[in-house]
Amino acid sequence: MSEIYIGVMTGTSMDGVDIVAASFDPLQLHATLTIPFDPDLQDELMALTLPGDNEIDRMGKADVALATMIGQGINQLIEKNNLNRSDIKAIGSHGQTIRHRPEHGFTLQIGDPNLISEITQIPVISDFRRRDMAAGGQGAPLVPAFHQALFQHASIDRVILNLGGIANVSILPANQPEAVYGFDTGPANILMDAWCERYTGHPYDENGDWAAYGTPIRPLMDRLYTHDFFAKEPPKSTGREDFNIDWLDDQIIDWRNDISYNELEDIPENIQATLAKLTVRAIQKAIYRSGLENGEVYVCGGGAYNSHLLEQLRWRLRKHHWSVQPTDVLGLSPTWVEATAFAWLAMRFIHKQSGNLPAVTGANGFRVLGTITAN
Repeated sequence: MSEIYIGVMTGTSMDGVDIVAASFDPLQLHATLTIPFDPDLQDELMALTLPGDNEIDRMGKADVALATMIGQGINQLIEKNNLNRSDIKAIGSHGQTIRHRPEHGFTLQIGDPNLISEITQIPVISDFRRRDMAAGGQGAPLVPAFHQALFQHASIDRVILNLGGIANVSILPANQPEAVYGFDTGPANILMDAWCERYTGHPYDENGDWAAYGTPIRPLMDRLYTHDFFAKEPPKSTGREDFNIDWLDDQIIDWRNDISYNELEDIPENIQATLAKLTVRAIQKAIYRSGLENGEVYVCGGGAYNSHLLEQLRWRLRKHHWSVQPTDVLGLSPTWVEATAFAWLAMRFIHKQSGNLPAVTGANGFRVLGTITAN
């Protein structure tokens, strides 16, 4: 049997832990599992993304709690699917990012790999981002190398769009492996989910129906788009440090104090529609700046199930004849792309192969990513 690698991903949206068991050449998913967060742990992880009191003790406790959850989830995946533990070469565990500051040369993911290895009795590859940062890179996004390996086409230009908490694109020009690049485009679910939960009590806007009911507020969108991140040239990456509900509240207050403020527009669904349009606008700009005339956009991440967002993106890209579809038409469900990417990165580490793309992260060269915690 081919080597099996387990990939573990918990993203910026913090809606759960995705776990896959995969083998490569060709890609095969042997098992999948999503574990929802305990609400208290979710709240603590979200709080740790911003400065607060007693951070080190709180981080240490969350580090242990998350690792325990991941380790037990992996054991559940193995036992439920009758996988042979001896066939599993390694676990690729991304961990939960609680601080990402490439401008200061550091990034921090928690979810102790020592504890995961102890619980599962399988080697764990973790800490994928800091090797790239040490080489002068952003340490993110890391999935474009996997997107290239899996999705690049010989004759069709493609863009892989990940709609997680943050949106990022992988630009895959046809038959040009050296021309592949990618970057974060800005917020996606991170703001829409928070706004939706505040006003509807639901953790996300199912199908984008609430946003579709509203009308975007142009002056507010223009204000949001003045964030410094949107003006930066790639390579670039971002996270909750830049885009969070407190930042959004500050922008809304400023808009309400502006001469352009119209109280008739100031209803929650209109602001949700504005956030959706902000996401689409940044993605459109990213695709157009690639210089590719037309091609195929394939969407992964939780946002792939936001039909309103995808329809808005199709509308914005219609003049250049870009198709927009979820990645499952290519054989990999949008839900499992990122977790599978970290199984792939674990495989690359074990075989001493690079996992980054310097054109994406800005690193000084190709690097083998991660560190190993042996069982």
